[in-house]
Amino acid sequence: MCVEGRASPPRRKTVMKNKATLLVGFAALLVGVLLLYSATYTVRFNEFAIRTRIDGDSEVVRDAGLHFKLPFVFASVAKFDKRLQLVESPLKTIQTKDGQQLLVQAYLLWKVGDGDEKALAFFTSYGGSIDQASAQLASALDGAISEIGGFRFDQLVGPQSQLTEAEARILKGVQGSGKVGVEPVRVGISQVVLPPKTTISVLSRMAEVQNTLAKLEEARGSSEASAITSQATSQADLIRHFAEQWAARIEARGNEEAAASYEEMNKHADLAMFLAWLDALKSGLRGSTTFVTDTTKAPFHLLNLDSNVDAKGIPTPTMHAAESEGASATTESALDGKAKP
Repeated sequence: MCVEGRASPPRRKTVMKNKATLLVGFAALLVGVLLLYSATYTVRFNEFAIRTRIDGDSEVVRDAGLHFKLPFVFASVAKFDKRLQLVESPLKTIQTKDGQQLLVQAYLLWKVGDGDEKALAFFTSYGGSIDQASAQLASALDGAISEIGGFRFDQLVGPQSQLTEAEARILKGVQGSGKVGVEPVRVGISQVVLPPKTTISVLSRMAEVQNTLAKLEEARGSSEASAITSQATSQADLIRHFAEQWAARIEARGNEEAAASYEEMNKHADLAMFLAWLDALKSGLRGSTTFVTDTTKAPFHLLNLDSNVDAKGIPTPTMHAAESEGASATTESALDGKAKP
C-alpha cells in the first residue's frame, strides 16, 4: 500500500502533461485552420474578385480557382457576378409624336464594365453592390424611355416598325447618363399597352387604312377586268371577222361549183327531174308507213306501171295544162335546190 501511494504523484503529472500537450496541439491545429481559411479564397468561373489590403491597395482577380491573400483583417475580398444583369422599368405613360397615349415598359441588360479600371470604378462607385447599381440604372432607364415620344404610333407597330431604332435611342440615353463602372449592353421594349381611348382611335385609323386599301384593290381589279374584257372583245371581233371572210370564200366557191353543176343538169333536165322524183319518193315513203295517194300525179306516178312514157323512156304523170306548168316550176325549183347549197 505504501509503495503504490508513493508512485501515484509522478503518474498524475504525466497524465496532466499529456492533456496539456493535446490541448496545445488542438489549439495550434485550430489556429492553423483558421489562418489557412482566412488566407485563401475561391473565384468561380462566372465571377471576378477585388482583393483589398489594409493599406487600401486593390487588385482585380479574374482567374477562376483557389487564391491566397493576407489573413484576417490584413486583406479583404469582394466577389461580383460578371454575367448580364436584368433591370426592368415600370409601365410609363408616353405621348407619341402624333398625339397617341401609350403605356410602355422596357428592360435593360447590363454588366460590370470590362477591364480592371472599370471594375475598380464599379467597386468604388456602388460600394460593390449589384442591387445599388441596378437601382440607379433603373432610374436612368425610366428617364430614357421618353425617347419613344419622338416616334409616331405607326412607326412603333406594324410591318414597317422602327422599334429597333427606338430601342437604340433609349440605350444611347442610358449610356449617356454618366454611370461609371457599368456597361449597358441592350435595351428592349417588353410591353406596349394601349389605353381604351387610344385603342378606339387606333382601331378607327386601322379601319380607314384598310378601307382605303380595299378601294385601291377594287379600283385595280376593275381596271384589270376592263382591260381583259376589252382584249377579249377585240380578239372575238378579229376571230369573227376572219370566220366571216372564210365563210364568204367558201360560199363563193360553192356557188361557183353549184353554177357549173346547174348548167350540167340543165343539159339533161328530164333526167334531173326523174332523179328529183326518186328522191321525193325515198323521203316520203321511208319507214313502215301506209300512204294513200293519187298515182297519176308526180312523183307517185312512178308507182303506176301504166303511166305514160316519153320519148326517152321516162314515166310522165297525167295532169292538166295548169298542173303541167306547176309541175315544171316545181321541177325547176327542185333542180335549183340541188344545184345550190
